[in-house]
Amino acid sequence: MPNRSAVVLDDVFHALGDPTRRAVLARLARGPATVSDLAAPFAMALPSFVQHLAVLEDSGLIASAKKGRVRTCHLKPARLAAAQTWLDQQRVFWERRLDQFDAYVKTLKPGEAP
Repeated sequence: MPNRSAVVLDDVFHALGDPTRRAVLARLARGPATVSDLAAPFAMALPSFVQHLAVLEDSGLIASAKKGRVRTCHLKPARLAAAQTWLDQQRVFWERRLDQFDAYVKTLKPGEAP
C-alpha cells in the first residue's frame, strides 16, 4: 500500500495534469475568486467546471467557502510545496547522474564510443 505522501503527490500531479485546472491555480495565485469569476474564461458548462474545482479541492490545492449563494475559492500553497520538493529531489538526482556521465565521456579517447 502506498504511503500517505505518495498519495498526496499522486493527487497533486493528477490535478496539475489538466490545463483548465492549472489556469485556475494561476488565477487563484493572484487572490481568492468566486466560482463564477473562475469559470468565466472557459467555454464549458458550469457543472463541468465545478468538477475541475472538485479535483483541485480533493487534492488539497484549493479550498472554498460558501457565503450565502456565493462560493469563493482560494489557493492552498502547501500542497504545491510538496510537489516542488519532489521535483527538486528529481532534479538533484538527474543533475548528479548527468554530471557523472559527462565526467565519464571526458575520459574517453577521441573516436572511442561510450
